[in-house]
Amino acid sequence: MKKVGILGGTFNPPHFGHLIMANEAFHTLALDEVRFMPNAVAPHKEVHGADTSQRLKMTELAVEGFSQFRIEPIDILAGGVSYTFNTISQLVEMEPETEFYFIVGGDSIEGLNSWHRIHELAEMIQFVGIGRPGYDSSTDFPVMMIDSPEMHLSSSMLRERVAANRPLTFFVPEKVEAYIREEGLYGPEQDASTRKETST
Repeated sequence: MKKVGILGGTFNPPHFGHLIMANEAFHTLALDEVRFMPNAVAPHKEVHGADTSQRLKMTELAVEGFSQFRIEPIDILAGGVSYTFNTISQLVEMEPETEFYFIVGGDSIEGLNSWHRIHELAEMIQFVGIGRPGYDSSTDFPVMMIDSPEMHLSSSMLRERVAANRPLTFFVPEKVEAYIREEGLYGPEQDASTRKETST
């Protein structure tokens, strides 16, 4: 069977931490590819500073040039709240000859018990966990942990850097930073502390 990794998230913005997680899973598990899957509306968090199309574009720019990575737009195309169970159910139905590995960071592992229909989801896919500093990776769910360089890097921290007019060099790919600057994303004029994405 084809082995495909899925890395979901808001990617607001995507950064080198995301790329490293995906690459470690790709090589450690001998995957055929890893798909970056931006959600439309995240069920567990607000989305500040960039709309759906901008987050998709940044993710496309982030994976550009890496043959092992591709974009999975299924959640963006569906719109509405993106529940992983619903998405994976569709992918399994569309690609019955594919074995899916869902890549999650330590922060997501902590909260797995709150995911929609998590017990059924855990039977459909293999969760792959990447440890993250400051988070407890212990869980009652079957998560295959793999080693990866630990990075104290988050999208919220990067949004704060932009708002403070600080560079993103070595944090995000150059094309992603250029797009953020061109679009004027995450600046103080957007009131990033209160803006919530409500449409797709």
